Amino acid sequence: MASVEEDFPRGGTTKKPTESKIEVERTQVDNLFQPNEQIETKKRRGTTKDDGKKFKKQKTDGKTGGGLTLNAAAKCVEILHIKNVKEGMLILGCVKEVTDFEVTVSLPCGMQGYLSIGNICDSYTKLLSEQLDSADTEEICSLPHLFSPGMVIRCVVAKLDITKGGSLSIQLSVNPKLVNKNLTSSSLKAGMVLSGCVESIEDHGCIIDVGVSGTKAFLPKAVITARQNKLEELKVGQYVTSLIDEVKNGGRVVYLSMNPSTIARACAETKHGWNLTNLLPGLLVKATIKKVTKHGLLLDFLSSFGSQVDFLHMEPDQTSSYTENLEVRACVLYVEPSARLVGLSLRSYLVQPGTVIDTIPAGGDRVGEVVQECRMTAMHHMSGAMLELPDKTLAFVHRNHLKEPNEPANENRVFATPEHTCRILDFSPMEQIYFASVRKSMIEKPFYRYHDLQAGQFVEGTVSVLLSHGMVVHLSDHIKGLVPRTHLSDIVLKNPEKKYIEGMKVKCRVLSVDAENKKLYLTRKKALVDSSLPLFLSYTDARPGRVSHGYIVCIKDFGCIVRFYNTVRGLVPLNELSSEPIISPEEVFYVGQVLKAKVLQCDPEKEKMVLSFKAVVEGETEESGKPQVDFEVGKKVEAKLVKKAVNGLEVAILPDEIRAVLPTMHLSDHVSNCSLLWESLQEGDVISKLICFNKSKQNITLTKKPTVRWSLEEGLVAKDFSEVTVGMQLIGWIKNIMSYGVFVEFPYGLVGLAPKSAMTDKFISDTTAAFQLGQTVFAKVTNLDEEKRRFLVNLKISEVISPEGDAQTRLINGLQERRAVNEMLAVRDSSELRQQLAALSVGQKLKLTVDSVKDSGATFKSDDLVGASVLANKYHIMGVNLTAGQKVTAVILHADTLSTCVHVSILPKLVGKKKSLTEGSKYTSMVQYIDKDFAIISLDDTAQLAVIQTSSHLNEVILSESEKLKVGTTLEVEVVEPSCEELQGLPLVSWERGAPRRQCTTSENLTNSRGHRFGEILQGKVRTVKPTCIQVTLEDGSTGSVHVSEVAEAAGVQLGSFPTSSVKAGSTVTARVIGGREASSHRFLPFSHPKFTYTIPELTLIQSKLDKSGDFKQVTAKDKMKSYKVGEEVTCFVSKFNSDKKSLEITTDPCVTGTVELLAMISDPKDASHPEKLYKLGQAVRATVVEASIKPHRFVLSLTGFHKLEKGGTTLGIVTNIQPQVGLQVKLPFGGVGTVSVADLSDAYRPNPFEMYNKDQLLRFYLLDSEKGKWQLSLRPSRLNPLQTKPVKDPEVLSLDKLEVGQIIRGYVKSVGEQGVFIRLSRTITGRAQLQQSTKYFVSNHKVLSEHLPPNTLLTTKILSIDKEEEFVDLSLLPVDTRKPDVLPESLGLPLRLIGEEKMKHDMKKNRKRALSEGDQKQAESEIPKKKKKERKRAKNDGNDSGVEVYFREEENEEEKPDVVKVTPSSAGPSRLQVSAGFSWDVGLSSLKPSSAAQEGDSSDGEDQDKGAKAQKKSRYELDQEKKAAEKALVQREAELMDPSLQPQDAAAFERLLLASPNSSLLWLQYMAHHLQATQIEQARAVAERALKTISFREEQEKLNVWVALLNLENMYGTEESLKKVFERALQFCEPMPVYQQLADIYAKSNKIKEAEGLYKTMVKRFRQNKAPWFSYGTFLLQQGQSDDATALLQRALKSLPAKESVDVIAKFAQLEFRYGDVEKGRNMFDKVLTSYPKRTDLWSVFIDLMVKHGSQKEVRALFDRVIHLSVSVKKIKFFFKRYLEYEKKHGTPQSIQAVKEKAMEFVEAKGSEAAN
Repeated sequence: MASVEEDFPRGGTTKKPTESKIEVERTQVDNLFQPNEQIETKKRRGTTKDDGKKFKKQKTDGKTGGGLTLNAAAKCVEILHIKNVKEGMLILGCVKEVTDFEVTVSLPCGMQGYLSIGNICDSYTKLLSEQLDSADTEEICSLPHLFSPGMVIRCVVAKLDITKGGSLSIQLSVNPKLVNKNLTSSSLKAGMVLSGCVESIEDHGCIIDVGVSGTKAFLPKAVITARQNKLEELKVGQYVTSLIDEVKNGGRVVYLSMNPSTIARACAETKHGWNLTNLLPGLLVKATIKKVTKHGLLLDFLSSFGSQVDFLHMEPDQTSSYTENLEVRACVLYVEPSARLVGLSLRSYLVQPGTVIDTIPAGGDRVGEVVQECRMTAMHHMSGAMLELPDKTLAFVHRNHLKEPNEPANENRVFATPEHTCRILDFSPMEQIYFASVRKSMIEKPFYRYHDLQAGQFVEGTVSVLLSHGMVVHLSDHIKGLVPRTHLSDIVLKNPEKKYIEGMKVKCRVLSVDAENKKLYLTRKKALVDSSLPLFLSYTDARPGRVSHGYIVCIKDFGCIVRFYNTVRGLVPLNELSSEPIISPEEVFYVGQVLKAKVLQCDPEKEKMVLSFKAVVEGETEESGKPQVDFEVGKKVEAKLVKKAVNGLEVAILPDEIRAVLPTMHLSDHVSNCSLLWESLQEGDVISKLICFNKSKQNITLTKKPTVRWSLEEGLVAKDFSEVTVGMQLIGWIKNIMSYGVFVEFPYGLVGLAPKSAMTDKFISDTTAAFQLGQTVFAKVTNLDEEKRRFLVNLKISEVISPEGDAQTRLINGLQERRAVNEMLAVRDSSELRQQLAALSVGQKLKLTVDSVKDSGATFKSDDLVGASVLANKYHIMGVNLTAGQKVTAVILHADTLSTCVHVSILPKLVGKKKSLTEGSKYTSMVQYIDKDFAIISLDDTAQLAVIQTSSHLNEVILSESEKLKVGTTLEVEVVEPSCEELQGLPLVSWERGAPRRQCTTSENLTNSRGHRFGEILQGKVRTVKPTCIQVTLEDGSTGSVHVSEVAEAAGVQLGSFPTSSVKAGSTVTARVIGGREASSHRFLPFSHPKFTYTIPELTLIQSKLDKSGDFKQVTAKDKMKSYKVGEEVTCFVSKFNSDKKSLEITTDPCVTGTVELLAMISDPKDASHPEKLYKLGQAVRATVVEASIKPHRFVLSLTGFHKLEKGGTTLGIVTNIQPQVGLQVKLPFGGVGTVSVADLSDAYRPNPFEMYNKDQLLRFYLLDSEKGKWQLSLRPSRLNPLQTKPVKDPEVLSLDKLEVGQIIRGYVKSVGEQGVFIRLSRTITGRAQLQQSTKYFVSNHKVLSEHLPPNTLLTTKILSIDKEEEFVDLSLLPVDTRKPDVLPESLGLPLRLIGEEKMKHDMKKNRKRALSEGDQKQAESEIPKKKKKERKRAKNDGNDSGVEVYFREEENEEEKPDVVKVTPSSAGPSRLQVSAGFSWDVGLSSLKPSSAAQEGDSSDGEDQDKGAKAQKKSRYELDQEKKAAEKALVQREAELMDPSLQPQDAAAFERLLLASPNSSLLWLQYMAHHLQATQIEQARAVAERALKTISFREEQEKLNVWVALLNLENMYGTEESLKKVFERALQFCEPMPVYQQLADIYAKSNKIKEAEGLYKTMVKRFRQNKAPWFSYGTFLLQQGQSDDATALLQRALKSLPAKESVDVIAKFAQLEFRYGDVEKGRNMFDKVLTSYPKRTDLWSVFIDLMVKHGSQKEVRALFDRVIHLSVSVKKIKFFFKRYLEYEKKHGTPQSIQAVKEKAMEFVEAKGSEAAN
């Protein structure tokens, strides 16, 4: 304020001071009269705070002078605001908090200051520095010893700092030299109260530093009376308030006293000579109230000083008693000498000094609390408002907290609100009142204090600064946390600054929070942030058996110490680190590593815990088994937009809020619409019409592409690689574009490659020009690589068939998306203009006024569309004379809501009266306007407009400019619908590229009467007879074609005959035109307009159709398809055998072709190898319709007489897969699939049940039952041929009723677990033999059994008991029961199991231990609901996985860890059920997998029959079988060797692979690495040398890779000499520059800075004309922090490189400065370059990017403002405006966005006016 007043002195006469008799007063008056008033203008109405001070009469000591007041009183009393605080201002404060290095001081009016350790006094600072210099750490007195909370101190504002956030920070000092600097030794008087600091302690007292030069102040020992201040307790630096007792030698020596009661009575008096310059806070004064106002009091004190008391410093209970001229005792609160403002306080605790002020309120600390229903009791306009909380506590709201930061103040409205919600911000000890805020943003803050945060919580913050020990993240203005260095990522980051940039938003998780010390630790480790396991926040959470993610904090010889949240930590002993023995843990683990740990023991009282990594690996716990949300692909959903990212949208699927991803490219089939939709969508929007197209463990991916959605709904997708077949057509999208082709992605995550040659029918040199990323395409599968699971696709338009009406549907969808965007923009933006623009449609007429006419076109004005720019280009005003102000009618071509621009045409042919259109009519149209993927066309002279897509086919590739549609291009179109509702009444038309030329020849033919119309009867001569068609030469010389089905009446055709053979070549025939064929592909054309003529007519020879009198109508393919019914028998003709698919194409009509799959073609498996021999081309056959649908077009037939599968029937099928756990997977006819369980393979079980089956084997199956579209099949002869009654050795067990206790029955091992051996007795029934019933030997671990009993081992068992209710079958495998040898061989040497009395004794001991665990178990078991039998049966029959995960607990052996048998559900399986109890005979167990994965293995040891069989001589059949098996094993071994995905394990394997790929540097490097792992350095060198000799000289890159590897090897393991030799050799054989660069990188990475620098110097000398080495060297220097060297290097580079490169070089170095060096320097460099080259918009763009990343908002805005005033082309300026607006939308406020828009408007207007001038 002072500066303002000095700059604007107020006019008027100043009263001269009268002479006073007191000398002191005179000096003081002289000192005071400075110009102090302010010119009062109307603008600065509200700033009268300390401005106009009125002069009052000055009363001297008893004598009255000329009457003046030494400082004018404020007009309006307001509290002290931080903006009025100046350096040097004196304030009274109260100590709030004390730390070792800083004291937080509460100042008046809720402000806070900070007193640092260096601002106490000179003697204390000296003591500190001595302490630091000296070696001995003598006990120094820290700040907590000198200051205590509640202590009142006099301070001076030493400095006003601006914090990083831009707020003011008040730095205080209590140094007496500053506080008392205006006192001189001569002005010291007895009775004055001064503050000082203890300077030194002497024998008879202390020397106090009072800061007055030339004065020694002494505090005698005798006068220290206060008990708490005994002399011993006074320390150097201690702050004391004392009274001057005696002044000697003219003030050179002063004696002090410290009696609190005396000090309390000591008032400042006039005789002490106080003036405004040396007045001190904390002085007690007698004051007289001069004026009482609503906001406070105006007082006079010391007879002539004006002062104020604000409402916060009036005694609350005495407010009403304050009246004018009342004398009161007051305490000076603050003194602002330059503005001559004195604030007093009347509060009792300040007026009675010596009392300690409470820093915590009586009712307890409520800071941070949000309080509702508060009442506003008073509004003090310049200060704030008083709130009364519900419990009658008062709180003060500062005026800034009555509104949001960027809103205008409206205090009256706030005061009028009856109830308020506030957040308590702080407690101010100086006023003893709470300070609160009613700002919505403050109330809604998730955390205001450190107390509001809990460990494990997810938080989002902003990166503030990167330090050596971690990264500081700000969660709010005053809450910051530290991400320790090891927590910046899952791995240790070497260069964290590359990943984290200041200002970046990051998501973290709270590790621990210490609210008292304001310490918050966060983590960015993805494994911890994403962990769904339970959190260990305290030791009580860590119950034994639980698993959680922890991180290693320390690695010792005895194990690893793992920490969780807060202070929870535990030890993983050495033996629990891994199942493999670990000798030195530090080699295996690293500090900061995140691992799952399982709690073994935990003692919360002692805070000790033992953990295990091993137990987690051995069995996932029940907690971690919960699957991701069950969600199937193809499901239609709605989702809410949660977050926008550049490449996609994060959404939450409603109603369950499941997180999913919607990539930007999946918003539409039209690439241009994707970005529009992305722009217009906002967080919180609900997006409908979504469908899930892929699901992985990590995320669910959705699409909104209508074509992809349609394909998923119609089921035109392959769900797995196994479903992909050659010739199949799929709908996908371009995922990646490479030089050799494009990758196309399909639903379910399948990806195919379209090689360059299969992308388009045209020749392409550059693949990037053909398709756009995300473009939807039709793809036809051409090749399958089963081994590598890869497939190739063809995208050629000639090869793919697009669904009927596809182009029209896409057009309608695309335009609907456009409309949706416009409506969203109109709703979002409340401006009327956007709503009006959204309502406009193409073809609508407008009345306009011409605004301006130029060569490029005209602009118009419209009364209805104020603010929109209405334009017509020169083409659309051609031939029309326009003058400004003229009224015209125009037709809308395009209305752009986003840029508020309307494109119109005033051409008479478009504005004229519309003529009506007829469906099917053809027109020549002209393109009038192009808008990205859409074009507006006009139809002939009908004045009608239509919208088309710029590409007529999804896969269309436009390579040259000439192929693109342009304004003025003419097209031939056909009207599909004269007025289409979806197109807002515009006609829907179809067009094809290149059609005009072909159409043209047709019209010529018409004039030459060459074409033939529908229904014409013609004569012709048979030219050739083929099995499926006859070629006829007609009278006019043209050729016609007769389809096999049009030769004779269908009723007269004999089955097996060939109709075309009845017509002889050369004979004359009479035929009638029924359609036509395309000249190029000979595809039958759908019948069209009666006047349309065909170049190649399709004829019929059927007599009934030649009759002219008969009614002869066209029948379209659609109608024909509709006439077919499923199950109907039709006569067809064989037209083609597809050997790839092994399918037959048969035709019923010229326009209808159906397919017959292999299984629907043959009834005998023997015919499978050559099915084409059964059917000849052109042969008439009888077929049954299986499926006939128009959308999608599918016509499937069967030749076996069946059209569907029925229960109880038999059918042929093909084995697709053999899964030992499930059985045979079978493909059935008519799209069916089924499985054959191991128990249904044969009537007599065999030891290796699956060995005689292989993939693609064709067999006959019996259909048992169907469930959920899957068939249960059987291969039992008793089912397939019930009449051939051979005895059944192992009958089917269909239900438990068929079983009897004591029965001997055979079955296959399903799995072996802790609960025993599970044996499959039939498809639906599984029995169990407990461990003690499985073998006579004692086994401590079930794994022994599982090794000897792999799945599907054949065993003989005896039934011990059957529980039909629970469906339990208990079995025995003991030799005594089965009379077979034991399942375990004697050779294992296992002890026999105890039985009888021995066992009883042994059990007695165990029973005590077991009682407890069994009780728990029963309780757990009782919680499992018993399922209905129906459900249970279903679970059993459900193919490969019942989705049950069972957690067993072994009771017998307490030392063992639980073992988890885990089953992965099938991709769309039911959600997982968890059972956590003892053994339960739940049917779910039928799908358990064994713990050992051994699939084969000889099982004959359990069967003596087999042994008997082996003893006999083998028959020839058996020998043949053995031979076949050996061959099969050999083939399998070969296949393994061929598998490319197999990583070679030894040198031989590498050698074998290298024979196949000698030029692959990757293989050679892997081979080297293989040797290096075994530390065979020499061998690795030898391999490298071999590689260099072997790799072809043409493969330069491959060779370079090997050289680099060799350089790396020598750098790590060789000597300097050997490295040099390799480097010199590499230079001879390779391009030198890359070799230099690589070696420099190697040196830099391995911290050989000196060598790297030397090499870079050589590089810039040797390749001085090349930019790259200069840039590399510059980067290196800046990374090393050698900024000055980098600058010098730049100068050298500029001298060496050509002059034309210099701008780019400087710009590049500036970029490097931004990235690695000094941002300020980089900015200056850019500034200089751009000052010289202002038109380099590319550099401006780079500069903006860097500033947005590194600069402040203010700087970025300043830069944008510079750019938009450049004198460059309008197009470029428009681009910068667009960027400016995007930036403001992201970072700015509504006001700043508006400001940019206004600037843009100004620019447009300025340009417009310039053009006009």
